Amino acid sequence: MTEPRLEYVVCASRSGLHRMAYWEWGDPANDKVLVCVHGLTRSGRDFDTLAARLSPHYRVVCPDVVGRGRSDWLADPTGYVVPQYVADMVTLIARLGVERIDWLGTSMGGLIGLALAGALAMSAPARAARAEFGLPPERTLRLGKMVLNDIGPQLNLGGLARIGEYVGRPGVFDSYDQAVDYVQSVSEGFGPRSRAQWEQLTRHVFNHKDGRWVKHYDLAISKAFALQTPQAMQEAEALLWASYASLSEPVLIVRGAQSDLLLRETAADMLARNPRARLFEVPGVGHAPTLLSPGQIEPIADFLLAP
Repeated sequence: MTEPRLEYVVCASRSGLHRMAYWEWGDPANDKVLVCVHGLTRSGRDFDTLAARLSPHYRVVCPDVVGRGRSDWLADPTGYVVPQYVADMVTLIARLGVERIDWLGTSMGGLIGLALAGALAMSAPARAARAEFGLPPERTLRLGKMVLNDIGPQLNLGGLARIGEYVGRPGVFDSYDQAVDYVQSVSEGFGPRSRAQWEQLTRHVFNHKDGRWVKHYDLAISKAFALQTPQAMQEAEALLWASYASLSEPVLIVRGAQSDLLLRETAADMLARNPRARLFEVPGVGHAPTLLSPGQIEPIADFLLAP
């Protein structure tokens, strides 16, 4: 499989500038762009198999969200929140030089996509006002199709608690096999995988340092994760539902049939609230489908490539 290109974009936060890495597949001149964003403790390399499949049709861009992978870590860990991630994605998209993108987000990556959609919806009145007064339109970004991989506006607290148990836990191992065993132990929701697939899922989330294998991400991301209060989560949920309702192009909801984060009732509610949404449920999988097998990739490819 061809290796992706590694690029960087400089973004800003309250604590200064930081570099965000992104992996790029396909023709860099292709203006048909798919942005793929990973989950809380994962990396942009999660999408290698899917990106290789879609790269003849798309310029596929897979960032390492700040604090993960090849991206910088923030000096102020309270910046590891969705608004910062959205700001970084806006900077990245401006770097790409396109006015429309399709989006695939796994877990946290889907929340970032919904928050971005909400921000774009809020800017619509300003664009309308410019047109009303005869001013030239500003260059704007438009979200096209969206794939939400095992995520929605409402999150099950039990699933969040499970993730919170391990996100800030140090992980240092003497051998790569031990690191693979660890990833398998905390990722049972990924469903049955071969040893080779578990190794693929481990390869880019552990770094070899001083003869040992250590987690690729800043453990301080757990601090912002732990600061979420019930009231803040309720307010965020209301905003996310509004963002979801604002999506004007087709939406594919991918749900692990045994997911403890995106409940079946929530997926049904999402279908009811947006007539452009459809559901693809992956049997035998919890949170979240890994998008490594043809059975998971091809329905997404069919959705994205359909006229």
